[in-house]
Amino acid sequence: MNLTEINCKELFQKAYENRYTWTNDFIGYKGKCIFAVNNDNYEGNFVIGKNFKPEIFNIYDQNIVKNISSQLFEVCIHRVKREFDEIHLKNNFNLIKDSDKGTEMKVSGKNDGDKYRVKNNCINMVYRKIHGIIIEIFVQEFLDTGSGFLSKKYTSQQIDPITLKAKTFKLEYEDQFKKIGSEDIWILNSRFIRYLNKNKEEEIQKFIFEDLSLLS
Repeated sequence: MNLTEINCKELFQKAYENRYTWTNDFIGYKGKCIFAVNNDNYEGNFVIGKNFKPEIFNIYDQNIVKNISSQLFEVCIHRVKREFDEIHLKNNFNLIKDSDKGTEMKVSGKNDGDKYRVKNNCINMVYRKIHGIIIEIFVQEFLDTGSGFLSKKYTSQQIDPITLKAKTFKLEYEDQFKKIGSEDIWILNSRFIRYLNKNKEEEIQKFIFEDLSLLS
């Protein structure tokens, strides 16, 4: 494609609308949660209501509760259906480059400085300033649900907006999903997060979600 023919906003909108989201009448789900790190294991139960705020039961270490809750909340926020114009009406999308990795673009307007990359109608790179921190995400694999795409394997890292140096370890995510309910709702079944600690040793956090069922 000739670079002058690329309409970045149109390209990004198609990819944005190609993400898998839940319907607006989704009221939540529940199940069993298991968290494992090193040789420690924690098991409990959880409920996520319509407000998408997780409640964790039968785990009493509040740091573990917070860790599990943050993963569940993060997943839910990305499943909420929000119209493109609701988020990006005041943004413009400007071409940076087009390569075999996708079409990279920079945002001007409301979210000035954010960057995205799109390939095969999927957003495979996100560079966003959120709450004063830059979040950089690269997606290696997607799951095609038949009703939109889910990021399946990706990396995430926080970057200082002033120095542009990494503020956190680079986290490698691997997610698995399963369908539940008569309407085939896709729910996170497991999440493994790998990273190198300060001693350059690999650590893995494992989040397992079982016995999943929709709230009625």
